[in-house]
Amino acid sequence: MASYKIEWKQSDRKEIKKFHKKTISRILKTIETLPGNPYPPGSRKLHGAEYTYRLRVGDYRIIYSVYSDIVTIEIVRIGHRKGIYRRFT
Repeated sequence: MASYKIEWKQSDRKEIKKFHKKTISRILKTIETLPGNPYPPGSRKLHGAEYTYRLRVGDYRIIYSVYSDIVTIEIVRIGHRKGIYRRFT
């Protein structure tokens, strides 16, 4: 299996800077594991979305899309579990 390329949205780069440093570290470590295995244990496919999954990191969620045809993972949104799904469209 080929290693996937990770793409970030600019808004996610800004959003992650608002989190606590320890939280940022945990989230980035989790994201760094995705290129080797885009479907790690604990990842769940979102209902109604063909390519979109979520990963849990404590109280935070990483929403990402996996495009196997172009070998790319797009980080869609990162946020607290309380409001991440309301803002996700």
